Amino acid sequence: MTPPTTIRPQQGPQTTFLASSADIAIYGGAAGGGKTWALLMEPLRHVANRQFGAVFFRRTLVQVRNEGGLWDESEKLYPLIGATPRVAPDLSWTFPSGAAVSFGHLEHDKTVLNWQGAQIPLICFDELTHFSEKQFWYMVSRNRSMSGVRPYIRATCNPDADSWVARFIAWWLDPVTGLAIPERSGVLRWFVRIGDTIIWADRPEDLAQHTAPDELGEQKPIPPKSVTFIPAKLTDNRALMAADPSYIANLMALPTVERERLLGGNWKIRPAAGLLFQRGWCQVVDVVPAGARWVRGWDLAGTPKIEGNDPDATAGTKMGKLPDGRFIVAHHVAGHWSPSGVETLLKNTASADGHEVEISLPQDPGQAGKAQKSSLAKLLTGFNVRITLESGDKVTRFGPFSAQAEAGNVLVLRGAWNEQWFAALEGFPDAAHDDDADSTSRAFNALINDPFDWYVGS
Repeated sequence: MTPPTTIRPQQGPQTTFLASSADIAIYGGAAGGGKTWALLMEPLRHVANRQFGAVFFRRTLVQVRNEGGLWDESEKLYPLIGATPRVAPDLSWTFPSGAAVSFGHLEHDKTVLNWQGAQIPLICFDELTHFSEKQFWYMVSRNRSMSGVRPYIRATCNPDADSWVARFIAWWLDPVTGLAIPERSGVLRWFVRIGDTIIWADRPEDLAQHTAPDELGEQKPIPPKSVTFIPAKLTDNRALMAADPSYIANLMALPTVERERLLGGNWKIRPAAGLLFQRGWCQVVDVVPAGARWVRGWDLAGTPKIEGNDPDATAGTKMGKLPDGRFIVAHHVAGHWSPSGVETLLKNTASADGHEVEISLPQDPGQAGKAQKSSLAKLLTGFNVRITLESGDKVTRFGPFSAQAEAGNVLVLRGAWNEQWFAALEGFPDAAHDDDADSTSRAFNALINDPFDWYVGS
């Protein structure tokens, strides 16, 4: 006879989260802290109640379905309790009692209107920082219950210094270090929200003076809600550490800012000059090692520099990937030219680099970008050219190169261009211009992408 399966939270933050009595409990602050499983376990205490229902939200449906995401992990857990899945028209589980758990998205702010009139006893947000403040507060209004279960909200998140969540949980964070204050983990605070203003207190009775008219028009105290934040790190998730010991190495390999957020749980760190690149990370060499595969990445502009203006520059970075996995930056050019001057630069640089150097160019969005793509392909006939739309923000695109540079895996060929390139990258992203960083990112990301997915001009 197969022994019964025991499902329980891990001792530590996961237990604290699942034991919290808060109306709103937020869990996380780093990657790998067992957030997804903690969230999925939360409804299980109520699944014997046939009137109970819970909804899990991610920002997009793709995120719900991602490998290792909410739906994927729920398939490992809910069948153990006898739940039956449904994948159309929505993703949901029905338990033997009739209790139900569904999975939805709030891709756009207006998507919340799909939930008008809903009564959801338990609302769970996975990666709360991905949702807008407007979405969150609207869904709070849908957190109602006729099932006998007191309505409540549970959420997980990773740090984001610029998110509304960082402001919401500020009391639980050290304002200097950006790290969670251990003594405040799981501690309840109380608030009322009047308009867009949140008024906090240590005890619910301290908010009794804040009133609103009831259904008879009499002024009554606004019922306060309780909130807590429970931080967790990878080291709190012993199950993951045992199952995948290499995961910590993956986090260690992240660029500085992302590493501090996802491994250290830092809520204050932001991309800033000197954090994403330092010249001391790179070894300057006089000879290029043999066997490199080469790409020249470009960031294009077409405005000459005249007195009184400070336009973006056109920049091109030649970078190679060596057989041992390291990278070398062999040349960089940046300056201000007219549109025809930029075309001449592209053609002449391609000729000087040679046909073994692939060329990666950005495409402007929209119809104008399609015409530009055709024109550039014709200009560079005979060369290996890839013209693509940019994906993600500039800091994100720079991140993979930053991580390799910090790890000591980037060489730089000595040249007259070194100082300008070093200074520009050390100033990123705070400097007025980011052309040099953008061309560097494009060259690097082209090298680590599929080397065979290239358009050959003809």
